[in-house]
Amino acid sequence: MPNRVYFDSSSTTDVTADVLDTYTGLLHKYYVNSESLYREGAEINRMMEKARGAIAALFAVSPNEVIFTSGSSESNTSAIKGVCFGCPGRKHIITTNVEHSSIMNACRQMEEVFGYEVTYLPVDGTGKISASQVREALRPDTALVTVMYVNNESGSVNPIGEIARIVKKESHAYMHADLTQAVGKIEIPMENIDLASVSAHKLEGLKGSGILIRRQHVPFVPLICGGEQEFGLRGGTSNAPVNMVFAKTLRLAVENGRKYHDAVRSMHDRLLAGLQEIPGIEINSPADGITGIVNFSYEKIPSEVMQNALDQAGFMVSARSTCASKSTNPSYVLKAMGFSDRRASSCIRVSISRHNTPQEIDSFLTALKEVISKYG
Repeated sequence: MPNRVYFDSSSTTDVTADVLDTYTGLLHKYYVNSESLYREGAEINRMMEKARGAIAALFAVSPNEVIFTSGSSESNTSAIKGVCFGCPGRKHIITTNVEHSSIMNACRQMEEVFGYEVTYLPVDGTGKISASQVREALRPDTALVTVMYVNNESGSVNPIGEIARIVKKESHAYMHADLTQAVGKIEIPMENIDLASVSAHKLEGLKGSGILIRRQHVPFVPLICGGEQEFGLRGGTSNAPVNMVFAKTLRLAVENGRKYHDAVRSMHDRLLAGLQEIPGIEINSPADGITGIVNFSYEKIPSEVMQNALDQAGFMVSARSTCASKSTNPSYVLKAMGFSDRRASSCIRVSISRHNTPQEIDSFLTALKEVISKYG
């Protein structure tokens, strides 16, 4: 797409050439069922298990603790229902009021359909919760604590390691972390985390590909029933070529994240500095948020109008999680952070990747000023 600039990498990413080449090479050659007993099936199964082992090593877990899924929405839902149904005597869940829709809707379903009680911890003005909030909310009947490490709209970073320590030390609950926006950007403290969700398409990998890490001691009832695939925890014929390239996707994401962090940080700071010079712009992302996500508002122009105007100028941005992109309601994340309806209805999220340039940042700022001059 000539003359178009992509500033929405928190929504999804382009597939890196190395991953795509590997995938297309596998697709035609390794098409048989990995559960088949003939030699071709056995070879695919061996290669998939080798990939599983490589993924496990990157997270410092055992291979049989890595479950291939279709992405983080499935992984998040499976973590919540799998653990809760595996602990029938406990009917309490703890989460936050700014989680991804896959967590929020699964928790609401647990309340409305299955009679669970859910505590939605309120975030502070920087979009985070504290470990002490989790401690105060824990109960003897708490089955699961599920908290995102990095918020997909604001870029806020929760103290996930400290939260996990509290859960392990002071309760019998299990700890789930949504790592979707964190992998490849910051270090992942896996100690004390019982379950974790990751999605490939946020990491320059394939859509419809993800993992759920589930430690061996965690009780778990499968969300998808079927055969013995994924240790009997996730039924359905394995998408072997997709699963095989997840290991490469993850390795490259970690390597590239380290390699390009300073460049992304420089562009992030350049954007922030430019936004702060524009009268009427309000920065919604916290100062200690993740590198690469900048959320801001200009209250005189609603999100949809601003998005469309920037689109016409050649810039692809979002206003909130893409899973809620068609909603005209104020961002529930920004509302939870204490911002007004108007501010939460005029937000724009710019997410920067290693593929962007400082020149694109400058061009965006120029286009933004022109949009404000025209519509503001």
